Amino acid sequence: MRSIMHIDANSAYLSWTSLDLLERGHHIDYRWVPAVVAGDPKNRHGIILAASIPAKKQFGIRTAITLHEAKKRCPDIVVLKPDYNLYVRYSRAMYEILSDFSPAIERYSIDECYLDYSASRQLFGDPVQAAHKLKDRIYKELGFTVNVGVSINKLLAKMASELEKPNKVHTMYPSEMPQKMWPLDVQELFYCGRATAKKLRRIGINTIGEIAQTDLATIQAVLKPAHGLLIHNYANGIDESPVEPQDAELQKGVGNSTTLPRDVYSKEEVHEVLLALSERVGSRLRKLNRSARLIGLTVRSSDLSWNQHQSMLDAPISTTQQIYDESKRLFAALWDGEPVRQLGIRLSELCTGINQQTSIFEDLEGEKQRTIDNTLDTIRSIYGSDAIMRGTLINVELPTALGDADDEGGYLMMGRS
Repeated sequence: MRSIMHIDANSAYLSWTSLDLLERGHHIDYRWVPAVVAGDPKNRHGIILAASIPAKKQFGIRTAITLHEAKKRCPDIVVLKPDYNLYVRYSRAMYEILSDFSPAIERYSIDECYLDYSASRQLFGDPVQAAHKLKDRIYKELGFTVNVGVSINKLLAKMASELEKPNKVHTMYPSEMPQKMWPLDVQELFYCGRATAKKLRRIGINTIGEIAQTDLATIQAVLKPAHGLLIHNYANGIDESPVEPQDAELQKGVGNSTTLPRDVYSKEEVHEVLLALSERVGSRLRKLNRSARLIGLTVRSSDLSWNQHQSMLDAPISTTQQIYDESKRLFAALWDGEPVRQLGIRLSELCTGINQQTSIFEDLEGEKQRTIDNTLDTIRSIYGSDAIMRGTLINVELPTALGDADDEGGYLMMGRS
């Protein structure tokens, strides 16, 4: 039987920012006063990224609500700016400690990792005791707390780590699901966002247990078949996905996301943004002389609910057109018609070199696209990212130079799944 841990830094951005300020001589530990980390509200990036315990408990402030709403609840709340380079440093330090417990570590996001403890059990003993040692060591050496979930697969380990916080170790073994997981609201299930939860509630499904006990065909009739199968499996604790450590050089992946200056309602406008993002991500990928086997898309609706979808590709991709085509396909599988506020593309499972196509006709088209991409990349590297754009984007209101983070930050902030 596998032994999997999910490690999640508590209020990571708030904790790491506060620790950095304390090291610089500040006398207030913002983890213990009403405080949040948020972006710039003028650019519609004013979303709460992390909140202190007092902000959560006293004022009900949670991540993903707007800064405007947070200030309504607590006018005197302290607002701290995000520092992605700082977060990467803390994330790496946490990763180094985890690597002492197992070499099989998969980053899910900048503040979350999966760890396969199966082989390490013979060396370090009981996984729950090891989880406590891991948690305590991170606090002693790095100064922040984490939650650790322990189970037989990634899904149940993550569900365990989401239980009572902060600074806790929880288990979620299959025998514990009826007591610990099934009574939870449907929206507490991993990958069951607000829009999905709304659809399930319409047919009287309000808890995770009710999803598990409903036949699959009914769930798939309400949701799209692939998503319905995923949700039904997760509600029953089924997840066979392995912990996938990557080579350190390729672990970063390439990702880019953007918060739109206004809500987007039409598929055509979304496609324009996806093309702009594909250009940015593709350029970064080619700069690394890499291709990607895995593409993921993140869509955030105007109600701040998230939807994510990914696809393992038959052959690695590297051209803007390939990335664009795949991202459109993922969007078609995800979108439920809700207004779109944020979009993100991530590429991972990177491999060395620019891919070659498998047929003569595909190779001719691929060579044409690579020539176009190389020309655009060269011009932009010399004259700047705005020096040239595709004709289809000339009259588009949204800019082509989209993106909120650099290569590593973009990947880590968006996460993998």
